Formats: sequence, structure tokens, C-alpha cells
Amino acid sequence: MQAEVVVQGVVQGVGYRFFVLNQARLFDIKGYVRNLPDGSVEVVAEGEKGIVKDFVDRLRIGPLSAHVTGIDVKWHEKDSGFTEFRLRY
Repeated sequence: MQAEVVVQGVVQGVGYRFFVLNQARLFDIKGYVRNLPDGSVEVVAEGEKGIVKDFVDRLRIGPLSAHVTGIDVKWHEKDSGFTEFRLRY
């Protein structure tokens, strides 16, 4: 299962990507996280369906320094074959 997620709010410059990276490692999620030019953060996460859903729930909260105001999720059955979770720039 793959989730394409865009997180809006105060999510850049507050450690949000590193929070996502740490959560991905805890959940054994594969994919990536990156900042987008509009100030939001994009996350592509792959893994077992229930685990990915729990991971996305954590993205809605974020670290204490962030303020998530919105989250858009697109679900796909596809698997892009990621072998790890990475920060993208």
C-alpha cells in the first residue's frame, strides 16, 4: 500500500521532516519526505496497509514545534519498490 501525503501548516524549518524520518524508521515504512516550494511537506510512504494508516495518523500530529493545519492523502495499491525511507531535497 502506498500513501502520497501533503502536509500543510507550519511544517518547514521546525524539524518536521526529521520527525517523519524517525517515525518511518519506527514503523518500517519505505519512501521519502521532502519540502515543497509552497511551504508544505510531501511524504510518500509504502508498507503494510494498517501500518501505513497508523503512520499517516502520526503525520497529522507532527513534532511539538510544528503546527499541522491540513493533510491530503491519496491512497494507491502500487508499490514503487523503495528499499528505505529517505530525506529528499
